[in-house]
Amino acid sequence: MLNFLETSGSDIFESTGFWIAVVVVVLVIMFVSCLRVVPQAHAYIVERFGGYQETWSVGIHIKWPFIDRVALDVLLKEQVVDFPPQPVITKDNVTMQIDTVVYFQITDPKLYAYGVQNPLMAIENLTATTLRNIIGDLELDETLTSREIINGKMRVSLDEATDPWGIKVNRVELKNIMPPAAIRDAMEKQMKAERERRESILIAEGEKKSTILVAEGKKASAILEAEAEKAAAILRAEAKKEATIREAEGQAEAIMRVQQANADGIRYLNEAAPTDAVLRLKSLEAFGKAADGKSTKIIIPSEIQGLAGLASGVVEAAKKTEPVDTTEA
Repeated sequence: MLNFLETSGSDIFESTGFWIAVVVVVLVIMFVSCLRVVPQAHAYIVERFGGYQETWSVGIHIKWPFIDRVALDVLLKEQVVDFPPQPVITKDNVTMQIDTVVYFQITDPKLYAYGVQNPLMAIENLTATTLRNIIGDLELDETLTSREIINGKMRVSLDEATDPWGIKVNRVELKNIMPPAAIRDAMEKQMKAERERRESILIAEGEKKSTILVAEGKKASAILEAEAEKAAAILRAEAKKEATIREAEGQAEAIMRVQQANADGIRYLNEAAPTDAVLRLKSLEAFGKAADGKSTKIIIPSEIQGLAGLASGVVEAAKKTEPVDTTEA
């Protein structure tokens, strides 16, 4: 009997410990399952009994088991949605295909979760409607050249419309504008003609610049040649002037020396006190020099009329002054 009681007690204790372990394990699993970690740039929408309870931000959170659940994981990063081409009609009745790219960001997770059913589809439909309204007021040429204006109008309209949904539209871009094939061919021909026209203009401008450079080079060369000729002429004139000055100075020097010599001769003659016979002899020499010249008409002064007497007088004077040779005696 004692052994039976001991055996029954040990079995009960073992079975109780087992169930306690099971309960502990279940509690641990439940506790772990109630722990939720919200990563960076995410937000969790938590509902209790099917109604909105709170929004979890980044970090560790604990929810009540069975009564709380994470209804939605909201991405807070900026997102990009590329919508397929939409048919639009311009003001001048040209149908074209335009596809858009929308950059948006969720700013209010609660409004995003409960504001609209399928927010991306709502944004796509709203984008198509807004695009048709804007393009309908523009002609084809304006549509092709006014992308920035269209992008700005699209962004403002979408941002205002999506604000109640907790969405902020940061940027809208028209990715492709595809007119009909006939219009594309005409536009390609026009662009080709425009490129050819610009090429012709560039070639003409290049030739013009080349001609201007050649003309400027010739002009500069002519100016340099003229300046060189001017400098040479100035140098030749200065050299000629210098030579004329030197020649005039030489002639003046020669005249001064001749006059000085004449003056010296007259002075010496005055100092020597020549006789009348000597003066007449000098006059005769001067007359001889004059007769040797090229003059065809000679005027003989009256003083030379007694030339014979002058000559004999000079001879006599010379004899008187001749020294006597004493060696023969």
